Amino acid sequence: MERHTYDYGVIGNCAFTAHVHNDTSIAWMCWPRFDSSFIFGSILDQEKGGEFSIKPLQEVFESKQIYLENTNILQTEISSPEGTYRVTDFAPRFYQSDRYFKPLMLVRKIERITGNPKIIVKCKPVGEYGNVVPKQSFGSNHIQFLGLEANVRLTTNISLNYIVDDQAFVLNEDKYLVLTYGPPLEGTIIETCDVFLSRTKIYWRDWVKTSSVVDFYQREAIRSALILKIHQYEDTGAIVAAMTTSLPESPGSTRNWDYRYCWMRDTFYTLNAFSNIGHFEELEKYFHYILNTTIDEESRYQPLYGISGKKALTEVEIPLKGYLGNQPVRVGNQAYTHIQNDVYGQVLISLLPLYEDKRIIFTERFDSSGLIMKTLKMIEKTFEEKDAGLWEFRNLKQHHTYTYLFHWAGSCAAIKMSKVLKNEEMGTLAIKLKKRSEIEIEKAYVPSKKGYAQAVGVDRMDASTLQLIMMNYLPGDSQRAKDHLIAMEKELAASGGLFYRYKHQDDFGAPETTFLICAFWYVESLACVGRLDEAIKYFENLISFSNHVGLLSEDVNEKDGGMWGNFPQAYSHVGLLNAATRIANKLDRPSFL
Repeated sequence: MERHTYDYGVIGNCAFTAHVHNDTSIAWMCWPRFDSSFIFGSILDQEKGGEFSIKPLQEVFESKQIYLENTNILQTEISSPEGTYRVTDFAPRFYQSDRYFKPLMLVRKIERITGNPKIIVKCKPVGEYGNVVPKQSFGSNHIQFLGLEANVRLTTNISLNYIVDDQAFVLNEDKYLVLTYGPPLEGTIIETCDVFLSRTKIYWRDWVKTSSVVDFYQREAIRSALILKIHQYEDTGAIVAAMTTSLPESPGSTRNWDYRYCWMRDTFYTLNAFSNIGHFEELEKYFHYILNTTIDEESRYQPLYGISGKKALTEVEIPLKGYLGNQPVRVGNQAYTHIQNDVYGQVLISLLPLYEDKRIIFTERFDSSGLIMKTLKMIEKTFEEKDAGLWEFRNLKQHHTYTYLFHWAGSCAAIKMSKVLKNEEMGTLAIKLKKRSEIEIEKAYVPSKKGYAQAVGVDRMDASTLQLIMMNYLPGDSQRAKDHLIAMEKELAASGGLFYRYKHQDDFGAPETTFLICAFWYVESLACVGRLDEAIKYFENLISFSNHVGLLSEDVNEKDGGMWGNFPQAYSHVGLLNAATRIANKLDRPSFL
Protein backbone atom coordinates (compact mmCIF):
# COMPACT_ATOMS: atom_id res chain seq x y z
CA MET A 1 0.00 0.00 0.00
CA GLU A 2 1.46 3.34 -1.08
CA ARG A 3 1.99 5.82 1.73
CA HIS A 4 0.31 9.19 1.36
CA THR A 5 2.76 12.05 1.88
CA TYR A 6 2.71 15.81 1.58
CA ASP A 7 5.39 16.50 -1.02
CA TYR A 8 6.04 20.09 0.00
CA GLY A 9 8.74 22.11 1.63
CA VAL A 10 7.65 25.28 3.44
CA ILE A 11 9.36 28.66 3.52
CA GLY A 12 8.47 31.77 5.50
CA ASN A 13 9.70 34.88 7.27
CA CYS A 14 7.23 35.38 10.18
CA ALA A 15 5.03 37.51 7.90
CA PHE A 16 3.89 34.86 5.43
CA THR A 17 4.60 31.26 4.44
CA ALA A 18 4.51 29.30 1.20
CA HIS A 19 4.23 25.59 0.43
CA VAL A 20 6.54 24.62 -2.44
CA HIS A 21 5.74 21.31 -4.15
CA ASN A 22 8.66 19.18 -5.25
CA ASP A 23 7.72 20.00 -8.86
CA THR A 24 8.42 23.73 -8.01
CA SER A 25 4.73 24.77 -7.84
CA ILE A 26 3.74 27.18 -5.09
CA ALA A 27 0.78 25.12 -3.94
CA TRP A 28 -0.30 27.27 -0.97
CA MET A 29 0.46 30.88 -0.12
CA CYS A 30 -1.80 33.36 1.67
CA TRP A 31 -1.32 37.12 1.40
CA PRO A 32 -1.14 39.48 3.16
CA ARG A 33 -1.51 37.30 6.31
CA PHE A 34 -1.59 33.68 7.35
CA ASP A 35 -5.39 33.81 7.59
CA SER A 36 -6.00 35.73 4.34
CA SER A 37 -7.28 34.21 1.12
CA PHE A 38 -4.69 32.22 -0.75
CA ILE A 39 -2.99 33.88 -3.66
CA PHE A 40 -1.89 30.40 -4.76
CA GLY A 41 -4.02 27.50 -3.56
CA SER A 42 -3.76 24.55 -5.94
CA ILE A 43 -3.41 22.25 -2.91
CA LEU A 44 -7.18 22.75 -2.46
CA ASP A 45 -8.26 23.27 -6.07
CA GLN A 46 -6.16 22.81 -9.19
CA GLU A 47 -8.46 24.95 -11.34
CA LYS A 48 -9.32 27.85 -9.00
CA GLY A 49 -6.05 27.85 -7.06
CA GLY A 50 -3.89 29.72 -9.56
CA GLU A 51 -0.33 28.66 -10.36
CA PHE A 52 3.27 29.70 -9.87
CA SER A 53 5.60 27.07 -11.31
CA ILE A 54 8.97 26.65 -13.00
CA LYS A 55 8.70 23.33 -14.81
CA PRO A 56 10.69 21.69 -17.62
CA LEU A 57 9.18 21.53 -21.09
CA GLN A 58 9.28 17.74 -20.96
CA GLU A 59 6.60 16.23 -18.76
CA VAL A 60 8.80 13.38 -17.51
CA PHE A 61 11.38 14.61 -15.00
CA GLU A 62 12.93 13.85 -11.64
CA SER A 63 13.06 16.17 -8.67
CA LYS A 64 15.03 16.48 -5.47
CA GLN A 65 14.19 18.96 -2.73
CA ILE A 66 16.25 19.99 0.29
CA TYR A 67 16.62 22.83 2.74
CA LEU A 68 19.88 24.72 2.81
CA GLU A 69 21.32 23.45 6.06
CA ASN A 70 20.06 25.25 9.17
CA THR A 71 17.82 27.64 7.22
CA ASN A 72 14.26 28.02 5.95
CA ILE A 73 15.61 28.40 2.41
CA LEU A 74 14.41 25.66 0.07
CA GLN A 75 16.10 24.27 -3.04
CA THR A 76 14.34 22.14 -5.65
CA GLU A 77 16.46 20.44 -8.30
CA ILE A 78 14.73 19.36 -11.51
CA SER A 79 16.38 16.89 -13.92
CA SER A 80 15.03 16.17 -17.40
CA PRO A 81 16.69 14.66 -20.50
CA GLU A 82 17.60 18.18 -21.67
CA GLY A 83 19.38 19.22 -18.50
CA THR A 84 19.20 20.00 -14.80
CA TYR A 85 18.36 23.22 -12.99
CA ARG A 86 17.85 24.38 -9.42
CA VAL A 87 15.15 26.65 -7.99
CA THR A 88 15.99 28.38 -4.70
CA ASP A 89 12.93 29.71 -2.87
CA PHE A 90 12.96 31.96 0.17
CA ALA A 91 11.15 34.71 2.01
CA PRO A 92 13.66 37.44 2.95
CA ARG A 93 14.30 37.87 6.67
CA PHE A 94 17.20 39.63 8.31
CA TYR A 95 18.02 42.40 10.77
CA GLN A 96 18.18 45.86 9.26
CA SER A 97 17.84 49.38 10.68
CA ASP A 98 17.16 48.11 14.23
CA ARG A 99 14.31 45.84 13.16
CA TYR A 100 13.59 42.66 11.24
CA PHE A 101 13.15 43.07 7.50
CA LYS A 102 10.38 40.61 6.58
CA PRO A 103 8.57 41.90 3.48
CA LEU A 104 5.68 40.26 1.66
CA MET A 105 8.12 39.13 -0.97
CA LEU A 106 8.68 35.69 -2.49
CA VAL A 107 12.06 35.31 -4.19
CA ARG A 108 12.79 32.51 -6.66
CA LYS A 109 16.26 32.08 -8.13
CA ILE A 110 16.71 29.70 -11.10
CA GLU A 111 20.17 28.30 -11.89
CA ARG A 112 21.27 26.01 -14.69
CA ILE A 113 23.33 23.07 -13.45
CA THR A 114 23.88 20.86 -16.53
CA GLY A 115 22.82 20.75 -20.16
CA ASN A 116 20.43 23.20 -21.79
CA PRO A 117 17.13 22.76 -19.97
CA LYS A 118 14.04 24.32 -21.51
CA ILE A 119 11.62 25.61 -18.89
CA ILE A 120 8.15 27.13 -18.71
CA VAL A 121 7.42 29.73 -16.04
CA LYS A 122 3.80 30.35 -15.11
CA CYS A 123 2.60 33.00 -12.64
CA LYS A 124 -1.17 33.23 -12.25
CA PRO A 125 -2.19 34.55 -8.82
CA VAL A 126 -5.82 34.66 -7.74
CA GLY A 127 -7.86 36.39 -5.06
CA GLU A 128 -10.86 35.72 -2.79
CA TYR A 129 -10.25 31.96 -2.69
CA GLY A 130 -10.13 31.69 -6.47
CA ASN A 131 -13.12 33.88 -7.27
CA VAL A 132 -10.98 36.79 -8.52
CA VAL A 133 -8.66 36.38 -11.50
CA PRO A 134 -6.65 39.60 -11.86
CA LYS A 135 -5.86 41.38 -15.11
CA GLN A 136 -2.24 41.73 -16.16
CA SER A 137 -0.47 45.01 -16.84
CA PHE A 138 3.08 45.22 -18.21
CA GLY A 139 6.00 47.38 -17.19
CA SER A 140 9.58 47.37 -18.49
CA ASN A 141 10.58 44.36 -16.39
CA HIS A 142 7.50 43.51 -14.38
CA ILE A 143 3.95 42.26 -14.60
CA GLN A 144 1.36 43.90 -12.36
CA PHE A 145 -1.73 41.93 -11.37
CA LEU A 146 -4.74 44.23 -11.10
CA GLY A 147 -7.89 43.54 -9.10
CA LEU A 148 -6.38 42.06 -5.96
CA GLU A 149 -6.43 43.71 -2.53
CA ALA A 150 -3.10 45.46 -3.10
CA ASN A 151 -0.45 45.94 -5.73
CA VAL A 152 0.83 42.45 -6.57
CA ARG A 153 3.81 42.59 -8.90
CA LEU A 154 6.16 40.07 -10.49
CA THR A 155 9.59 41.55 -11.20
CA THR A 156 11.94 39.41 -13.28
CA ASN A 157 14.81 39.30 -15.75
CA ILE A 158 12.91 36.70 -17.80
CA SER A 159 11.13 37.81 -20.98
CA LEU A 160 7.66 38.89 -19.90
CA ASN A 161 6.20 37.49 -23.10
CA TYR A 162 7.53 34.03 -22.25
CA ILE A 163 5.70 34.14 -18.93
CA VAL A 164 2.42 35.57 -20.24
CA ASP A 165 2.31 33.16 -23.18
CA ASP A 166 3.42 30.09 -21.14
CA GLN A 167 6.26 29.79 -23.66
CA ALA A 168 9.28 27.57 -23.05
CA PHE A 169 12.77 29.07 -23.19
CA VAL A 170 16.32 27.81 -22.78
CA LEU A 171 17.82 28.47 -19.37
CA ASN A 172 21.33 29.69 -20.14
CA GLU A 173 21.88 32.15 -17.28
CA ASP A 174 20.62 32.75 -13.76
CA LYS A 175 17.05 34.00 -13.67
CA TYR A 176 15.14 35.66 -10.84
CA LEU A 177 11.46 35.99 -10.03
CA VAL A 178 10.35 38.34 -7.26
CA LEU A 179 6.67 38.46 -6.37
CA THR A 180 5.70 41.35 -4.09
CA TYR A 181 2.57 42.53 -2.31
CA GLY A 182 2.46 46.30 -1.84
CA PRO A 183 5.86 47.97 -2.24
CA PRO A 184 7.72 46.57 -5.30
CA LEU A 185 11.32 45.42 -5.38
CA GLU A 186 13.81 48.26 -5.29
CA GLY A 187 17.27 48.14 -6.85
CA THR A 188 18.86 45.89 -9.45
CA ILE A 189 17.10 42.52 -9.35
CA ILE A 190 20.19 40.28 -9.55
CA GLU A 191 22.29 42.15 -6.98
CA THR A 192 19.35 42.74 -4.64
CA CYS A 193 18.13 39.13 -4.69
CA ASP A 194 21.60 37.70 -4.12
CA VAL A 195 22.17 40.10 -1.20
CA PHE A 196 18.77 39.16 0.26
CA LEU A 197 19.60 35.47 -0.14
CA SER A 198 22.96 35.83 1.56
CA ARG A 199 21.59 37.88 4.45
CA THR A 200 18.60 35.55 4.94
CA LYS A 201 20.95 32.56 5.04
CA ILE A 202 23.10 34.29 7.65
CA TYR A 203 20.03 35.21 9.73
CA TRP A 204 18.71 31.64 9.96
CA ARG A 205 22.11 30.12 10.67
CA ASP A 206 22.78 32.67 13.40
CA TRP A 207 19.35 31.92 14.87
CA VAL A 208 20.22 28.23 15.01
CA LYS A 209 23.63 28.96 16.53
CA THR A 210 21.97 30.82 19.40
CA SER A 211 19.59 27.90 20.04
CA SER A 212 20.37 25.44 22.81
CA VAL A 213 19.31 22.39 20.81
CA VAL A 214 20.20 19.06 22.43
CA ASP A 215 22.40 16.65 20.51
CA PHE A 216 19.86 13.79 20.54
CA TYR A 217 18.67 13.69 16.90
CA GLN A 218 19.84 17.25 16.67
CA ARG A 219 19.26 17.68 12.94
CA GLU A 220 15.58 16.74 13.30
CA ALA A 221 15.23 18.99 16.35
CA ILE A 222 16.76 21.93 14.47
CA ARG A 223 14.35 21.46 11.56
CA SER A 224 11.43 21.42 14.01
CA ALA A 225 12.69 24.59 15.69
CA LEU A 226 13.08 26.35 12.34
CA ILE A 227 9.59 25.44 11.16
CA LEU A 228 8.07 26.43 14.50
CA LYS A 229 9.72 29.84 14.25
CA ILE A 230 7.82 30.70 11.07
CA HIS A 231 4.51 29.72 12.70
CA GLN A 232 4.69 33.01 14.60
CA TYR A 233 3.05 36.04 13.01
CA GLU A 234 5.61 38.49 14.27
CA ASP A 235 3.59 41.65 13.70
CA THR A 236 1.28 40.76 16.63
CA GLY A 237 3.13 37.88 18.30
CA ALA A 238 0.38 35.32 17.59
CA ILE A 239 1.43 31.74 16.89
CA VAL A 240 -0.76 29.70 14.55
CA ALA A 241 -1.56 26.00 14.96
CA ALA A 242 -0.84 25.34 11.28
CA MET A 243 -0.50 27.27 8.05
CA THR A 244 -3.24 25.47 6.14
CA THR A 245 -6.95 24.81 6.16
CA SER A 246 -9.06 21.77 5.33
CA LEU A 247 -6.39 19.13 4.84
CA PRO A 248 -8.40 16.13 6.11
CA GLU A 249 -7.50 14.13 9.22
CA SER A 250 -8.37 11.08 7.14
CA PRO A 251 -9.88 10.70 3.63
CA GLY A 252 -13.63 11.20 3.56
CA SER A 253 -13.81 11.98 7.28
CA THR A 254 -15.02 15.60 6.79
CA ARG A 255 -12.65 16.43 9.68
CA ASN A 256 -11.30 19.31 7.62
CA TRP A 257 -10.49 22.30 9.80
CA ASP A 258 -8.99 25.76 9.42
CA TYR A 259 -5.96 25.95 11.73
CA ARG A 260 -4.62 29.37 10.73
CA TYR A 261 -5.44 30.90 14.11
CA CYS A 262 -3.87 31.21 17.52
CA TRP A 263 -4.97 28.59 20.05
CA MET A 264 -3.98 29.44 23.63
CA ARG A 265 -3.35 25.75 24.26
CA ASP A 266 -1.12 25.10 21.25
CA THR A 267 0.83 28.26 21.99
CA PHE A 268 1.66 27.09 25.51
CA TYR A 269 3.33 23.99 24.10
CA THR A 270 5.12 25.97 21.39
CA LEU A 271 6.48 28.51 23.88
CA ASN A 272 7.63 25.65 26.08
CA ALA A 273 9.60 24.30 23.13
CA PHE A 274 11.17 27.72 22.47
CA SER A 275 12.05 28.01 26.15
CA ASN A 276 13.72 24.59 26.00
CA ILE A 277 16.05 25.85 23.26
CA GLY A 278 16.76 29.16 24.99
CA HIS A 279 14.69 31.52 22.82
CA PHE A 280 12.59 34.12 24.63
CA GLU A 281 11.90 36.66 21.89
CA GLU A 282 8.87 34.61 20.82
CA LEU A 283 7.53 34.56 24.38
CA GLU A 284 7.87 38.30 24.80
CA LYS A 285 6.10 38.97 21.51
CA TYR A 286 3.35 36.52 22.43
CA PHE A 287 2.88 38.25 25.78
CA HIS A 288 2.05 41.49 23.97
CA TYR A 289 -0.45 39.56 21.85
CA ILE A 290 -2.13 37.87 24.80
CA LEU A 291 -2.32 41.12 26.76
CA ASN A 292 -3.90 42.99 23.87
CA THR A 293 -6.26 40.13 23.07
CA THR A 294 -7.54 39.55 26.60
CA ILE A 295 -7.45 43.08 28.04
CA ASP A 296 -11.19 43.59 27.53
CA GLU A 297 -12.25 40.03 28.34
CA GLU A 298 -14.01 40.03 31.69
CA SER A 299 -15.95 36.75 31.87
CA ARG A 300 -13.89 34.19 29.94
CA TYR A 301 -11.20 33.69 27.32
CA GLN A 302 -11.87 32.06 23.98
CA PRO A 303 -9.86 28.93 23.14
CA LEU A 304 -8.55 30.69 20.03
CA TYR A 305 -8.38 34.11 18.47
CA GLY A 306 -7.43 35.51 15.11
CA ILE A 307 -3.79 36.45 14.60
CA SER A 308 -4.66 40.12 15.09
CA GLY A 309 -6.81 39.31 18.13
CA LYS A 310 -10.09 39.05 16.22
CA LYS A 311 -12.73 37.25 18.27
CA ALA A 312 -15.37 36.19 15.74
CA LEU A 313 -13.91 33.47 13.51
CA THR A 314 -17.15 32.49 11.81
CA GLU A 315 -16.83 29.12 10.13
CA VAL A 316 -18.05 28.94 6.53
CA GLU A 317 -17.72 26.41 3.74
CA ILE A 318 -16.36 27.66 0.43
CA PRO A 319 -16.91 26.11 -3.02
CA LEU A 320 -13.55 24.51 -3.73
CA LYS A 321 -12.85 20.92 -4.75
CA GLY A 322 -10.78 20.26 -1.66
CA TYR A 323 -7.55 18.35 -1.12
CA LEU A 324 -7.79 15.19 -3.28
CA GLY A 325 -11.51 15.89 -3.51
CA ASN A 326 -12.03 16.01 0.27
CA GLN A 327 -14.79 18.41 1.18
CA PRO A 328 -15.89 20.60 2.81
CA VAL A 329 -13.29 23.33 2.56
CA ARG A 330 -13.70 25.50 5.64
CA VAL A 331 -12.60 29.03 6.45
CA GLY A 332 -12.95 30.13 10.06
CA ASN A 333 -13.34 27.84 13.04
CA GLN A 334 -16.44 27.34 15.14
CA ALA A 335 -14.31 26.32 18.12
CA TYR A 336 -13.97 30.01 19.00
CA THR A 337 -17.47 29.71 20.51
CA HIS A 338 -16.58 26.66 22.62
CA ILE A 339 -16.14 26.52 26.35
CA GLN A 340 -12.63 25.11 26.85
CA ASN A 341 -11.57 25.97 30.36
CA ASP A 342 -8.05 24.55 30.23
CA VAL A 343 -7.15 27.78 28.45
CA TYR A 344 -6.79 29.72 31.73
CA GLY A 345 -4.09 27.48 33.10
CA GLN A 346 -2.22 27.63 29.82
CA VAL A 347 -2.19 31.42 29.84
CA LEU A 348 -0.72 31.37 33.36
CA ILE A 349 1.95 28.79 32.54
CA SER A 350 2.91 30.74 29.42
CA LEU A 351 3.66 33.77 31.61
CA LEU A 352 5.77 31.89 34.16
CA PRO A 353 9.17 32.15 32.39
CA LEU A 354 8.88 35.95 32.50
CA TYR A 355 9.06 35.69 36.28
CA GLU A 356 11.01 32.49 36.94
CA ASP A 357 13.73 32.27 34.32
CA LYS A 358 16.83 34.06 35.55
CA ARG A 359 17.98 34.69 31.99
CA ILE A 360 15.28 37.37 31.75
CA ILE A 361 16.25 40.49 33.72
CA PHE A 362 13.55 41.37 36.24
CA THR A 363 13.40 45.04 35.25
CA GLU A 364 12.73 43.98 31.64
CA ARG A 365 9.72 41.88 32.59
CA PHE A 366 6.21 42.98 31.96
CA ASP A 367 3.89 43.77 34.84
CA SER A 368 1.15 41.21 34.28
CA SER A 369 -0.15 40.96 37.83
CA GLY A 370 -3.56 42.20 36.71
CA LEU A 371 -3.73 39.56 33.99
CA ILE A 372 -2.67 36.83 36.43
CA MET A 373 -5.35 37.75 38.98
CA LYS A 374 -8.04 38.05 36.33
CA THR A 375 -7.15 34.64 34.94
CA LEU A 376 -7.16 32.99 38.37
CA LYS A 377 -10.61 34.43 39.04
CA MET A 378 -11.81 32.99 35.71
CA ILE A 379 -10.66 29.55 36.87
CA GLU A 380 -12.58 30.07 40.09
CA LYS A 381 -15.70 31.27 38.31
CA THR A 382 -15.82 28.40 35.79
CA PHE A 383 -14.56 25.66 38.09
CA GLU A 384 -17.79 23.64 38.20
CA GLU A 385 -18.51 24.11 34.51
CA LYS A 386 -18.41 21.25 32.01
CA ASP A 387 -16.47 22.03 28.86
CA ALA A 388 -15.69 20.76 25.35
CA GLY A 389 -12.15 19.68 26.26
CA LEU A 390 -8.95 20.08 24.32
CA TRP A 391 -10.20 17.91 21.44
CA GLU A 392 -13.03 20.40 20.96
CA PHE A 393 -15.96 18.01 21.05
CA ARG A 394 -18.88 19.79 19.41
CA ASN A 395 -21.66 17.83 21.12
CA LEU A 396 -20.08 16.49 24.30
CA LYS A 397 -19.47 18.44 27.49
CA GLN A 398 -17.74 16.86 30.48
CA HIS A 399 -15.62 17.61 33.53
CA HIS A 400 -12.37 16.84 31.68
CA THR A 401 -9.35 15.60 33.61
CA TYR A 402 -7.11 17.62 31.30
CA THR A 403 -8.97 20.83 32.17
CA TYR A 404 -8.52 20.26 35.90
CA LEU A 405 -4.87 19.38 35.34
CA PHE A 406 -4.33 22.80 33.80
CA HIS A 407 -6.28 24.47 36.58
CA TRP A 408 -3.76 22.74 38.85
CA ALA A 409 -0.71 23.63 36.73
CA GLY A 410 -1.84 27.21 36.21
CA SER A 411 -2.37 27.58 39.96
CA CYS A 412 1.12 26.20 40.61
CA ALA A 413 2.53 28.78 38.19
CA ALA A 414 0.55 31.56 39.88
CA ILE A 415 1.89 30.52 43.29
CA LYS A 416 5.44 30.97 42.00
CA MET A 417 4.63 34.31 40.37
CA SER A 418 2.89 35.56 43.51
CA LYS A 419 6.13 35.07 45.43
CA VAL A 420 8.10 37.12 42.92
CA LEU A 421 5.42 39.82 42.96
CA LYS A 422 5.01 39.56 46.76
CA ASN A 423 1.26 39.42 46.18
CA GLU A 424 -0.36 37.59 49.10
CA GLU A 425 -3.90 37.73 47.69
CA MET A 426 -2.74 36.08 44.48
CA GLY A 427 -0.89 33.34 46.35
CA THR A 428 -3.83 32.57 48.63
CA LEU A 429 -6.26 32.21 45.71
CA ALA A 430 -3.82 30.10 43.72
CA ILE A 431 -3.24 27.70 46.64
CA LYS A 432 -6.99 27.29 47.10
CA LEU A 433 -7.54 26.52 43.40
CA LYS A 434 -4.62 24.10 43.34
CA LYS A 435 -6.17 22.04 46.17
CA ARG A 436 -9.62 22.08 44.54
CA SER A 437 -8.11 20.91 41.26
CA GLU A 438 -6.39 17.96 42.93
CA ILE A 439 -9.71 16.81 44.37
CA GLU A 440 -11.37 16.88 40.94
CA ILE A 441 -8.51 15.10 39.20
CA GLU A 442 -8.69 12.27 41.71
CA LYS A 443 -12.39 11.86 40.99
CA ALA A 444 -11.38 10.74 37.48
CA TYR A 445 -9.29 7.86 38.80
CA VAL A 446 -10.67 4.43 37.79
CA PRO A 447 -9.45 1.81 40.31
CA SER A 448 -10.24 -1.17 38.07
CA LYS A 449 -7.92 0.24 35.38
CA LYS A 450 -5.38 1.81 37.74
CA GLY A 451 -5.54 4.90 35.59
CA TYR A 452 -7.19 8.28 35.13
CA ALA A 453 -10.08 8.52 32.69
CA GLN A 454 -10.88 11.21 30.14
CA ALA A 455 -13.33 12.89 32.48
CA VAL A 456 -15.03 12.54 35.83
CA GLY A 457 -17.74 9.87 35.72
CA VAL A 458 -16.52 7.91 32.67
CA ASP A 459 -13.99 5.08 32.33
CA ARG A 460 -12.68 5.68 28.79
CA MET A 461 -9.04 6.69 28.36
CA ASP A 462 -7.73 9.82 26.67
CA ALA A 463 -4.17 10.57 25.54
CA SER A 464 -4.35 14.04 27.06
CA THR A 465 -4.00 12.48 30.52
CA LEU A 466 -0.42 11.52 29.64
CA GLN A 467 0.18 15.10 30.71
CA LEU A 468 -0.44 14.00 34.31
CA ILE A 469 2.94 12.29 34.09
CA MET A 470 4.72 14.86 31.94
CA MET A 471 3.71 17.76 34.18
CA ASN A 472 4.74 15.86 37.30
CA TYR A 473 1.28 15.67 38.84
CA LEU A 474 2.13 11.99 38.91
CA PRO A 475 5.89 11.86 39.60
CA GLY A 476 7.63 9.57 37.12
CA ASP A 477 9.10 7.36 39.83
CA SER A 478 5.69 6.71 41.42
CA GLN A 479 3.82 3.45 40.95
CA ARG A 480 0.67 5.36 40.08
CA ALA A 481 2.40 7.03 37.13
CA LYS A 482 3.67 3.67 35.88
CA ASP A 483 0.24 2.06 36.28
CA HIS A 484 -1.51 4.95 34.56
CA LEU A 485 0.81 4.68 31.58
CA ILE A 486 0.12 0.96 31.29
CA ALA A 487 -3.63 1.63 31.39
CA MET A 488 -3.23 4.16 28.59
CA GLU A 489 -1.19 1.77 26.47
CA LYS A 490 -3.81 -0.97 26.74
CA GLU A 491 -6.50 1.22 25.18
CA LEU A 492 -4.81 3.80 22.97
CA ALA A 493 -1.34 2.62 21.90
CA ALA A 494 -0.86 1.71 18.23
CA SER A 495 2.05 0.08 16.44
CA GLY A 496 5.49 1.65 16.54
CA GLY A 497 4.72 4.17 19.24
CA LEU A 498 1.79 5.79 17.46
CA PHE A 499 -1.05 6.82 19.74
CA TYR A 500 -4.75 7.58 19.37
CA ARG A 501 -6.28 10.61 21.06
CA TYR A 502 -9.24 8.48 22.11
CA LYS A 503 -11.17 5.58 20.64
CA HIS A 504 -14.79 6.47 21.41
CA GLN A 505 -17.29 7.85 18.90
CA ASP A 506 -17.44 11.62 18.64
CA ASP A 507 -19.47 14.00 16.47
CA PHE A 508 -17.90 12.55 13.31
CA GLY A 509 -17.60 8.88 14.27
CA ALA A 510 -14.57 7.06 15.67
CA PRO A 511 -11.13 8.55 14.87
CA GLU A 512 -9.41 6.72 12.02
CA THR A 513 -5.90 8.12 12.37
CA THR A 514 -3.41 8.50 15.20
CA PHE A 515 -2.37 11.93 16.44
CA LEU A 516 1.36 12.65 16.30
CA ILE A 517 1.53 14.98 19.29
CA CYS A 518 0.02 12.19 21.42
CA ALA A 519 2.72 9.80 20.21
CA PHE A 520 5.41 12.24 21.29
CA TRP A 521 3.63 12.69 24.64
CA TYR A 522 3.78 8.91 24.97
CA VAL A 523 7.53 9.00 24.30
CA GLU A 524 7.98 11.69 26.94
CA SER A 525 5.91 9.71 29.44
CA LEU A 526 8.01 6.59 28.82
CA ALA A 527 11.12 8.62 29.53
CA CYS A 528 9.55 10.05 32.69
CA VAL A 529 8.80 6.62 34.19
CA GLY A 530 12.25 5.27 33.35
CA ARG A 531 11.41 3.21 30.26
CA LEU A 532 14.08 5.04 28.31
CA ASP A 533 14.98 2.31 25.80
CA GLU A 534 11.37 2.18 24.64
CA ALA A 535 11.19 5.97 24.49
CA ILE A 536 14.23 6.09 22.21
CA LYS A 537 12.98 3.23 20.01
CA TYR A 538 9.58 4.84 19.47
CA PHE A 539 11.05 8.32 18.97
CA GLU A 540 13.25 6.94 16.20
CA ASN A 541 10.21 5.38 14.56
CA LEU A 542 8.07 8.50 14.84
CA ILE A 543 10.54 10.73 13.02
CA SER A 544 10.28 8.32 10.06
CA PHE A 545 6.74 9.65 9.50
CA SER A 546 8.12 13.01 8.33
CA ASN A 547 8.21 13.89 4.65
CA HIS A 548 11.26 14.22 2.40
CA VAL A 549 12.42 17.47 4.02
CA GLY A 550 11.70 16.50 7.63
CA LEU A 551 8.26 18.11 8.08
CA LEU A 552 5.45 16.48 10.05
CA SER A 553 1.69 16.42 9.57
CA GLU A 554 -0.97 16.36 12.26
CA ASP A 555 -2.12 12.75 11.86
CA VAL A 556 -0.66 9.40 10.80
CA ASN A 557 -2.56 6.41 9.48
CA GLU A 558 -1.51 3.42 11.57
CA LYS A 559 -1.96 0.94 8.69
CA ASP A 560 0.31 2.53 6.10
CA GLY A 561 2.03 5.45 7.83
CA GLY A 562 0.26 7.98 5.61
CA MET A 563 0.42 11.68 6.49
CA TRP A 564 -2.91 13.43 7.05
CA GLY A 565 -4.29 16.57 8.65
CA ASN A 566 -3.06 20.11 8.34
CA PHE A 567 0.58 20.47 7.38
CA PRO A 568 3.04 21.24 8.74
CA GLN A 569 1.51 20.99 12.20
CA ALA A 570 3.07 23.07 14.98
CA TYR A 571 1.84 20.57 17.59
CA SER A 572 3.78 17.72 15.96
CA HIS A 573 7.04 19.64 15.72
CA VAL A 574 6.63 20.84 19.29
CA GLY A 575 6.19 17.18 20.26
CA LEU A 576 9.39 16.17 18.48
CA LEU A 577 11.42 19.01 19.96
CA ASN A 578 10.17 18.51 23.52
CA ALA A 579 10.52 14.73 23.36
CA ALA A 580 14.11 15.04 22.09
CA THR A 581 14.86 17.43 24.95
CA ARG A 582 13.27 15.12 27.52
CA ILE A 583 15.23 12.08 26.32
CA ALA A 584 18.49 14.01 26.11
CA ASN A 585 18.03 15.22 29.67
CA LYS A 586 17.41 11.67 30.84
CA LEU A 587 20.54 10.58 29.00
CA ASP A 588 22.34 13.53 30.63
CA ARG A 589 23.45 14.81 27.26
CA PRO A 590 24.48 18.47 27.05
CA SER A 591 22.94 21.23 24.95
CA PHE A 592 25.08 22.95 22.38
CA LEU A 593 24.95 26.72 22.76
